[in-house]
Parts: sequence; C-alpha cells; structure tokens
Amino acid sequence: MGTSADRAAGTGGNWTPLKHATNAYVRGLGRTDSAGRAHRVLARHVPLLGGAGGATASARAGRSGITRLGGLLAGLGTGTPGQTLTALGLGHLVGQDRFTVLDELVTYIAGTGDDLDSGAARDAACDVLDEVFGDADAWEELDQVSVDRDQLGMILERFLALYVYNRVPVVAERLSRLTDPVAMRKADQEMRQIIADLVAIELPADPLSVDWSGAEGRTIAERSIASTYELLSALEDQERT
Repeated sequence: MGTSADRAAGTGGNWTPLKHATNAYVRGLGRTDSAGRAHRVLARHVPLLGGAGGATASARAGRSGITRLGGLLAGLGTGTPGQTLTALGLGHLVGQDRFTVLDELVTYIAGTGDDLDSGAARDAACDVLDEVFGDADAWEELDQVSVDRDQLGMILERFLALYVYNRVPVVAERLSRLTDPVAMRKADQEMRQIIADLVAIELPADPLSVDWSGAEGRTIAERSIASTYELLSALEDQERT
C-alpha cells in the first residue's frame, strides 16, 4: 500500500486529528474498542480529501477504473478473453502470457501510476485481476477465463474497496512501525474489512449489458464512490450515538 505511506508527511489542519486517531488505534490494537478506533481513523481521513464531495470529485482513477474494469468483466461474461481484448482495442495482447496481459490491463484500467490517485487504482486493479485470472498462466489458459453476473458485481466492489483503502493516508506508515507482524496483518485486515462492508455498487438486473463506457457506466461509478465516502465520513458520528 505504497500510495498511503507516501501521503504520511502532512502536518497541521485536518492531519492532526487523523494522526491522533491513527496513533490511538495502533496503541489500542487488541482492545475491545479497536473497531471503534478504526472507524475514527477512516472517518477522519475524508476531510483531507476535501470531505465526501471532494473525495468523490478527486477520485478520477477510481471512476475510470470502475467503468473500464466493468467493461472488461462484461466482455468476459459474454465472450472470450480474446474477443474482449480485441473489442477494447487491446488485440495485440491476444496470445501473450499472463505477465504481459495483466500488466497492460492494469495500465488500461488504472493508468500509469504517475500520481497518488492512479497508484491507488493500480494497486487495486492488480489485486482483482490476479483473482479474476486465478492460476491461468499461458494464453490458452487465460482465454478460458469467464465471469458471471454475480461475480461482476463482487469484483467491482472489491476493486472499489481496495482503491478507497489505498487512498487512506498515514495508516500504512503507522502500521509499518509495529514490530509484531501478526498485529500488523490483523490491523490491516480490520481496516480493509470495514471499508469492504460499506461498499455497495447498485447494478441493474443484467450488469453484463451495461454500457460501461457510456453515461450508464459513469453514473454507476460516480454513485458508488459518493456513497462510500458519505458512509465513511459518518462513521465517527455513529460511534458517538
């Protein structure tokens, strides 16, 4: 999660309550109120992105990532990987090995990673594509991969949850200070799970027929990102009630 660690140098303003919440969370790992402390961390990172509205508006790689990944998955649900790549303008990947195909697909979905937002999306895309293509290595195996309607929704939600987590500043840097690798993994998993539980992408009855490159796909992406950041920003208020 290098993108988050890179953002750990901020000072003052909204950084102060976030750092305090993160330090309290790390110190309190294993306590019964650990989840509540994690909620505060996640809620307090949203103001750094400009609030829920600002976080949504600046999530350019997230929006384009959802629509491009959606188009890829829909293609895998209605045709072969070879046909899908050709339709997406990536026909030169047909016949290539796993590394070449997935490397270019990550760039197609999330950009080159030359800024923090794109880097967060690339990390998320890399993780979900590994899952989509499983153990397939040679092209003959890659070309057998398919996705159904239910899987499409779950994969998009996983991408969004990972992308949002990768945009959270400070946490990775603070967790890296832990000397107990078991505690570090547990904390990392707890944060990821909280976000995953909040992510919900509303899809039509047949998501395979969505025009992911058009207005319908963009609307789905925009609404899902906005909903996630609104829920994240409300986490601390929920802890007070």
